[in-house]
Amino acid sequence: MRHRVGGGGGGGGGGGRGESFPDQIRRHRGAILVVSVPLFLVAFVLLLMPRYPAVAVAGRKTMPGSGEGGTAGSRSYAVIFDAGSSGSRVHVYSFDENLDLLHIGKEIELFVQKKPGLSSFAKDPQEAANSLTSLLKEAESVVPVELRQKTPVRVGATAGLRALGTEKSEQILQAVRDLLQDKSSLKSQADWVTVLDGTQEGAYQWVTINYLLGNLGKTYSDTVGVVDLGGGSVQMAYAISEKDAAKAPQVSDGEDSYVKKLFLKGTTYYLYVHSYLRYGLLAARAEILKAGDGSNNCILNGYEGSYKYGDKEYDASALPSGASFSKCRADAVKALKVDEATCTHMKCTFGGVWNGGGGDGQKNLFVASFFFDRAAEAGFVDPNKAVAKVKPSDFEEAAKRACEMNVNDAKTTYPLVSKDNIPYLCMDLVYQFTLLVDGFGVDPYQEITLVKKVQYGDAYVEAAWPLGSAIEVASSA
Repeated sequence: MRHRVGGGGGGGGGGGRGESFPDQIRRHRGAILVVSVPLFLVAFVLLLMPRYPAVAVAGRKTMPGSGEGGTAGSRSYAVIFDAGSSGSRVHVYSFDENLDLLHIGKEIELFVQKKPGLSSFAKDPQEAANSLTSLLKEAESVVPVELRQKTPVRVGATAGLRALGTEKSEQILQAVRDLLQDKSSLKSQADWVTVLDGTQEGAYQWVTINYLLGNLGKTYSDTVGVVDLGGGSVQMAYAISEKDAAKAPQVSDGEDSYVKKLFLKGTTYYLYVHSYLRYGLLAARAEILKAGDGSNNCILNGYEGSYKYGDKEYDASALPSGASFSKCRADAVKALKVDEATCTHMKCTFGGVWNGGGGDGQKNLFVASFFFDRAAEAGFVDPNKAVAKVKPSDFEEAAKRACEMNVNDAKTTYPLVSKDNIPYLCMDLVYQFTLLVDGFGVDPYQEITLVKKVQYGDAYVEAAWPLGSAIEVASSA
């Protein structure tokens, strides 16, 4: 039985019935060529044309790769000033509608910094505010003109300003508010210019690093803990179970609670966070000098001078015998009040502070800021890398080497250390080891991650608290 192929009607010369498909192609090849050639050419042209779907960017259309576009949806910006004790820094971030970071030009963020910090202008609040002007101009330059009035600008001052006291710090903050109101085209609010309390700083830092690592939305045990060593304070933050959060000690009125409840990417986190004022690297130098009662066991041989922190000055001249690792370590332990303060909780870090109970959220520690800087300067991590795996014992070994040197030898051996920091290199490294091991109870041989930047897609982002603040303000915009 022959099957009918071609399925056409019976007209048109009557030759289709019973005719094979190849025979039909041959018979109608002229007509087929007339129709198919133009269609082929149209398809070929369409294939070669670049396909740029229009992307909405804050109310207008743009093309991916045009310098403004992201992957899809609305683009927003956030400008965050980190007014730290050692300097002021501005970060500009851009997000899509899913709160994923977008490139700003070739970089994933704008990051510019300058010294000194706001607290250096304690006697001249207007000069303090003016010190931010150049940073503000650079930040505004990367935000499209039509988006500037919608772009929030926040200023978070940290431990350096906290140390000045309420009256002086408020005068500086008001001068900054006036500057933003009068000379900035960005969106500002009075309560966006503030002294961050230490727990805010610690929480933002935890959000920043876990966001960049892609951990948010996962269980608390899949997140990493963070230790952030600034100039004036040090923060520890890590996620704990709801059960452990319920055991958190009650605090006195006016004190920051130990646990913050956060809701991020559909997941509730109970974040243990505590900030230790006066135990940032620069502030701790003063505490250690006081603990030594004038013996200055941590100052490198050959140095004569004084150390100024805040509005106080301390004798920092070296002993004739130079620095001593063991004696310096004893002074650092004393400064931390590891054994002196009464621990009224099940377990404490130092100074009588609850340690959060430990747990899976603390098993992977990312250690940031001055920890990375001193390790790079001391030569046991590559300063050109964004992250490094180390152990606390690496700080101990580096400290022992540094403490044996005099100032001149140290300048030659450690070319990356600034002239002002050379006399305190032994002290800084001893303190960092003591803080981790005696203060936070980290095993000397536990692997920790030193982090300066975190890889995010094809870029690296500063591992600093401002991104956490930007995520918060972008989420509520």
